[in-house]
Amino acid sequence: MAELISKQVTPSRIKCLIVDDESIAIKGIVNYIDKLDFLEATACCSSALEAAEILKKTEIELMFLDINMPHLSGLEFLEALEKPPLTIITTAYSEYAIEGFRLHVVDYLLKPIAFQRFFQAVTKAQTLFRSQLILKDEHEGTVSNMYIRQGDAFLRIAWEDILYAEGMQNYVKLYFKDKVLTIHQTMASLEEILPKDHFFRIHRSYLISISHIHKISGGHVSISGHHLPIAKPKRQDLLNAVVYKNLISK
Repeated sequence: MAELISKQVTPSRIKCLIVDDESIAIKGIVNYIDKLDFLEATACCSSALEAAEILKKTEIELMFLDINMPHLSGLEFLEALEKPPLTIITTAYSEYAIEGFRLHVVDYLLKPIAFQRFFQAVTKAQTLFRSQLILKDEHEGTVSNMYIRQGDAFLRIAWEDILYAEGMQNYVKLYFKDKVLTIHQTMASLEEILPKDHFFRIHRSYLISISHIHKISGGHVSISGHHLPIAKPKRQDLLNAVVYKNLISK
């Protein structure tokens, strides 16, 4: 049965959902969460179906998800979510690890879970949670500067310097000539922020800067030595976008 855990919510804490059909496993994770001041045990439940209802009604930022559960497995549930929260898999079965990381989970914890491994996993989740693209300056209708939150600081970037973005479910890697930044952001929300006449979604996992394209060959585009796949339905649209960009820049 789903349960909202009644306690005072601290705004700076990451709101957690524990999904497991074993009550002792839930109690263990809640006990670990209570030891850390940056986590909040917001809700718990014993099935993926209950978890789906909680996610509809409650703001959840980190989910601890068991795999073997009735009706719908944890992995099946995670794959079905359009915008899942950051997720840490908790299971007694190591054979699902590859499948879990295919779904870009934060970490994969094997039961019984040692506190050291739990701490490593949630620290990684905290880093992702606190690294997000949250602000943009606009001048005369165009985006000028963007800011990435890195911990308690804000790093200013220029969108013109972004070569391409690689989406990984609920976070994105931004590639520049001299660095790579990881932000807690969906590809869809990033696509809304960046100027649409300068960036093109060539694949469900890649958003590229048209200005930085070196070559388009077959089903791939080359950007600064990186060769990225173009989804077949996107190829002609990309060529049209490149031609249009060249025309209006002359």
